[in-house]
Amino acid sequence: MSAPARPAQPFDLMLFDLDGTLVETAPEIADAVNDTLTELGFPPASLEQVTRWIGHGTRELLVQALAARQGCGAEAVRADPGFAAAEAVFQRHYELRCGTRSRPYPRVVEALQALRATGVRLVVVTNKESRYTARVLQAHGLTALFDRVISGDTLPVKKPNPLAVADSLLRYGVDRSRALLVGDSSIDVATARHAGIAVWCVPYGYNMGEPIEACAPDRVIADFGALMPAALSALALPN
Repeated sequence: MSAPARPAQPFDLMLFDLDGTLVETAPEIADAVNDTLTELGFPPASLEQVTRWIGHGTRELLVQALAARQGCGAEAVRADPGFAAAEAVFQRHYELRCGTRSRPYPRVVEALQALRATGVRLVVVTNKESRYTARVLQAHGLTALFDRVISGDTLPVKKPNPLAVADSLLRYGVDRSRALLVGDSSIDVATARHAGIAVWCVPYGYNMGEPIEACAPDRVIADFGALMPAALSALALPN
């Protein structure tokens, strides 16, 4: 008796945000931010504050942290001649902290392995700089699960610019209707909308303190269990 046929997969390409989607990284990012603030003579920030600053890459996160501690605007921090030195301090601390207190969210590894086994192309698209992205993925054994990793400094532009999506569609010869972006924030929703592809979001990530439902993704999924091949096929059916 032959085995039952596997459900046809609705997507040939799936792109994933990293921080707050694949991996919970806020605790170690907060450690690095507070190491930096302490060395620079400022009081530490709470985990909740740091979580709200995540999304645009570590440089912008540091800008937000210093603006909050100095009581000024972000533009003033960016224009400060001393910012480069502060950024070097943060880079040193984050290099040490990266991968130490992060963890993949539930069912992430299981879902990625199952999707890869069906032949779906898997790509990370993050605004985190490549040296930190690589450290996080390696620390949790995720690197080999992806066909490609696009970090914040891989291309000339970052999310929400859709270039990373467009480049991946072209590279793998996938039509927009067969691609899905999975993220956790308004940045990811905007990226997918600009690229003309579907976007599903998890509710547990880092969306600058706002509920992800307010960003109107195509679907909000509880966790990566919804991305297991059988569940994915059922969810992607037209309503």
